[in-house]
Amino acid sequence: MKKKDKKPNKNSQWLKKPMFLFYAIAIIGVFAFQALVYPKLQGPSEEVKVVGYGTFLDQLAQGKINQVHVADKKITYDLKVPGKKEGPKYETARMEDFDLVDRLYKGDIKGFERIYPVEINPILGSILSFVLTLVFFIAVAQLLMYMLNKRMGEGGVGPMSFGKSNAKIYDQSVEGMTFDNVAGQDEAKEALKEIVDFLHNPKKYAAIGAKLPKGALLVGPPGTGKTLLAQAVAGEAEVPFFSISGSEFVEMFVGLGASKVRDLFKQANEKAPCIVFIDEIDTIGKKRDGMGFSGNDEREQTLNQLLAEMDGFEGKSGVVILAATNRPESLDPALLRPGRFDRRIPVELPDLAGREAILKVHARKIKKDANIDYNAIARATAGASGADLANMVNEGALRAVRQGRNEMTQEDLEESVEVVLAGYERKNMVISPKEKEMIAYHEVGHALVAAMQSDSAPVHKITIIPRTSGALGYTMQVDEEEKFLMSQEEAYQKIVTFTGGRSAEELIFNTRTSGASNDIEQATKIARAMITRFGMSDKFGMVAMESVTNQYLGGDTSLQVSPDTAHLIDQEVEKLIAKAHNQAITILKENMEALHEISRFLLNKETITGEEFMEILAKYK
Repeated sequence: MKKKDKKPNKNSQWLKKPMFLFYAIAIIGVFAFQALVYPKLQGPSEEVKVVGYGTFLDQLAQGKINQVHVADKKITYDLKVPGKKEGPKYETARMEDFDLVDRLYKGDIKGFERIYPVEINPILGSILSFVLTLVFFIAVAQLLMYMLNKRMGEGGVGPMSFGKSNAKIYDQSVEGMTFDNVAGQDEAKEALKEIVDFLHNPKKYAAIGAKLPKGALLVGPPGTGKTLLAQAVAGEAEVPFFSISGSEFVEMFVGLGASKVRDLFKQANEKAPCIVFIDEIDTIGKKRDGMGFSGNDEREQTLNQLLAEMDGFEGKSGVVILAATNRPESLDPALLRPGRFDRRIPVELPDLAGREAILKVHARKIKKDANIDYNAIARATAGASGADLANMVNEGALRAVRQGRNEMTQEDLEESVEVVLAGYERKNMVISPKEKEMIAYHEVGHALVAAMQSDSAPVHKITIIPRTSGALGYTMQVDEEEKFLMSQEEAYQKIVTFTGGRSAEELIFNTRTSGASNDIEQATKIARAMITRFGMSDKFGMVAMESVTNQYLGGDTSLQVSPDTAHLIDQEVEKLIAKAHNQAITILKENMEALHEISRFLLNKETITGEEFMEILAKYK
């Protein structure tokens, strides 16, 4: 591995400081020079009281004045004070008084002083005035320019460096990042190892005439480790790593983004072999629509320049382009064709084994109990990204510190899962006994309905402690194994379980509360997907009536049917949820004694485990 460049000497950095420091010293010199050339004409620096000329004449006539200093436009004097050499200072404006000298003699002021202003050569004064003014304005301009550069950020984005790329350049090791630091993405790592091998041994590929793909596009949800993988590739290959976000190419002035692209590729070719990583490439790589004057759009010019640059360098040059996005459907087809981003590498949410490996990687540097069951935590975090899991491990460590322990335990990790998913406990929230009882029956209704169905996930925990996310309680279910498909029976039983809380409210309290709002939302979403996307409806069959957009960013859906068909879909959704609701009520009626006993037990303990729940339920089964 190559040695890192030495840091520049502080003395050499000081010599490269902006010239505004020199100008600042020059300004100070100007004021000091003026203070020396134009001495103060106001006399002593003590506090002076300003009076009218008439007052001055009265005091002079009365013999109260001690000494007088006569200047061009003012007169300063002090009064007589017995036992003191000088008295209070006074000042008055000088009038055109031709008898002033006689008045001073009559007032017994024989030692008055006449002060004349210091004058310099007029030519020299003009030259000095011009030079000093010029130096002053240059200094102010230089200072403003420096401040503007600092304001707009480091790295060549100031007003004197428009069009310069501000990509961050990491030296060879990228701070020691390798594939060992990335867990849960084995397929993506395998796809990227060929790029690493090419950067290590380019002659091996050139000998057979093969060309390495110029670019690889990392696609996946946020937090799955796309940037981490790009850094690991650079670390494994021991080459420089250019990192820049797509938004950094977008500028207010047309043409500057394209100029930054040119500068980036120029630097990359100079440092080849190297890796250029563009994060959030969808910012500049969106599809060109050709509407109106979009051909002159700044984003489009930047994209065109990027396409041209990727065509302009040879695959054997050693410059590899990696890009990341979570909106692949929005990218321009020209960017994805062979010869540009040849490979599309999915970086999906980790599976069970991946989540377990990620938890172990992030727990390496944390003091912990040796008996932590990472598999149990991984099973409880289905659908979590690598960033979520890292946050859970950190929250577990913080909880251990808050409780005065120097090791993280299994309990800390389990609680951190709930913190990330549902928020912190709101221990100071006051809930009335009546509402607390309703919440308990609501949550046990979910758990009881789930336990009485064959294709439902086992109950892991029930709690009625409110959380900061807004939940007043919740029932946690954890599948015993990883599932990638959902059958029609499982989807329907999920809806039945979601309606269990409302069903318990209706049976026990003969009312309906707002606590079921999220349950209703989730049940409706599954029922609609069964009909419009999964083909699980006898009425419509295998017809896709809804499409998913932004699958990695929430999965928004859009219905693509006529208004009449949309009305029929709504009716089918209502029938399906009503059927599930009735089935939940039937299950609860058949297990009413268990519902009462488990609810009372939950009210006393506030939180019960899945084992405690099943132990009580076993008595009634």
